[in-house]
Amino acid sequence: MPMVVGVVAGVAVAAVLVLIGLFKMMWRVAEPNEALIISGSKHKTEGLEAGMGFRIVTGRGTLVLPGVQAVRKLSLDLNETELHVDCVTHQGIPLKVRGVVIFKVGDDFVSIANAGRRFLDQQKLMSERVHNVFAGHLRSIVGGLTVEDMIRDREKLTGQTRAACGTEMEKLGLIVDSLQIHEIEDPTGYIQNLAMPHAAAVQRDARIAQAEANRLATEAEQQSYARMAEATRDSEILQAGYQAERDKAGAKARQAGPLADAAARQEVVVQETRVAELEAQRREQQLQADVRKPADAQAYEKRTMAEAERDARISAAQAKAKETELAAAAEATRVKTAAGAEAEATKARGTAMAAATRATGEAEAAAAQARGLAEAEAAKAKGLAEADAIKARAAALAENQEAVVAQQLAENWPEIVRAGASAFDSVDNMVVLNGADGMADMLTKALTMGGTGLGLARQLLASMNQNGQALNGTSSLNGAVPPPVQKVPVDKDGG
Repeated sequence: MPMVVGVVAGVAVAAVLVLIGLFKMMWRVAEPNEALIISGSKHKTEGLEAGMGFRIVTGRGTLVLPGVQAVRKLSLDLNETELHVDCVTHQGIPLKVRGVVIFKVGDDFVSIANAGRRFLDQQKLMSERVHNVFAGHLRSIVGGLTVEDMIRDREKLTGQTRAACGTEMEKLGLIVDSLQIHEIEDPTGYIQNLAMPHAAAVQRDARIAQAEANRLATEAEQQSYARMAEATRDSEILQAGYQAERDKAGAKARQAGPLADAAARQEVVVQETRVAELEAQRREQQLQADVRKPADAQAYEKRTMAEAERDARISAAQAKAKETELAAAAEATRVKTAAGAEAEATKARGTAMAAATRATGEAEAAAAQARGLAEAEAAKAKGLAEADAIKARAAALAENQEAVVAQQLAENWPEIVRAGASAFDSVDNMVVLNGADGMADMLTKALTMGGTGLGLARQLLASMNQNGQALNGTSSLNGAVPPPVQKVPVDKDGG
């Protein structure tokens, strides 16, 4: 039994070891700078065309079936190729362009697939292929430029070259990290000749600068010599000054004894003068203390009292003036307030009176308007009635003129009689004979003198038609006949 367990354990360990060995054989890990291309079975990688038949793995591990699948590595490291290209410019000048191209396989699966199909077994030839691509495009671009353009703007040459090669490099699965043009060689000496004017100008500027430097150096030397002479002069002047000071010091030394005696005597006189001044000051101070200070104290006392009395009077006067000013201000305020109140009251009364007057005027105007309207209506009615009456009389006159005349005669008989009697206005005394017959004869004559009755009536009727007014008076005589007058005496003397 223990033997069986040992055998089983040994078999299990062997199986585990076999499995580990198989796993190590099947497991492949892609390094950070490489890509694994696994072929031998159908695979579909994102971004690649269908049916490519291989799988790309970067930066991770994957299982590979030995004998069924093949694993190959594609380097993602940087590569470089030197450019040595013979070119001809737009001017027909041959040049040799020297440069370097730094490139690598792209990191995306499409670039890796393109590079894998083209360089997987020929990675060492990748630099040569890139050199050929850049050489062709570089010759084409240089053929469209001048030597001056290439010298002055190399960045333009580099940019055009990279742009021209970009599509082809993409098809190869490569990307250009850097393109540098190191040197442009000129076998014909064109560039050297092109630089000769500038070199001559530089030499000229150098010679001018050298001459200017020499001139400045000469001026500096002359200024140095002048400063040296000036320094010598200043030194001699200083030496002479020092000698004069030494001579002066010797003379002072020789005069020191007599001067010391004179100075001693002068000091004695000064001290005596000072003692006299101090004595005079002491006597003045004594006088100040004994006489002047008491007098000043009395004068100060009197002046202080006078100022105090003056200040008191001024304060009293100011207080009185302030009191008067306040009283006047209060009275002015009271008067102003009373005037303001009276003005407000007057304004209110005036406003009320104006309102009442306006109301009265409006009422009177309304009443006058009403009266005017009533009178106008009455006049209108009266006029319409008179017009209707005149119209009716005119119609009647047209139909029966004699009847209308007779009616008018009857209605206006008093006026007719009055008109006939007006013939006797100038008669003072008149005697009527034969009673009623005489009276009738007199009236007949009066009517005859004033015109026939019918004519008079027609005249009155025409006048009434023209003026539009009705005659006043009685409408008929009612058959009244004046009584017979026997005698009507008219005496101017009153008899």
